[in-house]
Amino acid sequence: MLHAVFPPECLNCSARVEDAFAICGECWADTPFILGSACDVCGTGLPGQTPALGEVLICRECNRVPRPWSRGRAVFGYDGIGRKMVLALKHGDRADIARAAGLWLARAAADLLEDDPLIVPIPLHWTRLARRQFNQSALLAQSLSRQSGCEVETMALLRLRQTPTQEGRDRDARYRNVDEAIIPHHRHGAAINGRHILLIDDVMTSGATFSAATAACHKAGAENVSVLALARVGDDT
Repeated sequence: MLHAVFPPECLNCSARVEDAFAICGECWADTPFILGSACDVCGTGLPGQTPALGEVLICRECNRVPRPWSRGRAVFGYDGIGRKMVLALKHGDRADIARAAGLWLARAAADLLEDDPLIVPIPLHWTRLARRQFNQSALLAQSLSRQSGCEVETMALLRLRQTPTQEGRDRDARYRNVDEAIIPHHRHGAAINGRHILLIDDVMTSGATFSAATAACHKAGAENVSVLALARVGDDT
């Protein structure tokens, strides 16, 4: 009855679709989902590379820049419809995109979820949270938790200071910008101790924010840390 009154529409183009919180076939084909070979550390797609049996693929950037986390995955590239949906989630109050993304995230990180990790979102500073009224990474974490059944702790990490936007900064400047900006929460951070942590964010570019959050998790006693992004910026400079 609800669908008869409010027919479900594509999350991107508003075309009619069969199920709620879905994208149409045309938009699906044009969304840069990372479905083939990908870097095991950051999740960036590596088209044309076929790993040998038992081989782990690592991209050029992750070979050049050591990552403090163990493994990483991403749903799609930060381009075209992928970029449009991330921006709609982040700045357009489109919580329906986060709900739909739970299934995509669970598929992308299926092997990481086998360890029954504690899902932890990248935190926002309280001033930015007050302006935006929601943390898009927390929405993604909660959606993934519902889809996978894994526990989530949205307040395990705390952003200690308000960091300027990372947009337009080179890799080194991005790392300096978030250095020691994220710490374990004085109460909720105890949930991290002894756990495999799956950090989640909407976008990974240089990996600087994930690195700062990983350091905070290790400080809180995490046994292992993996990362998951809805979108991965392919040209990491």
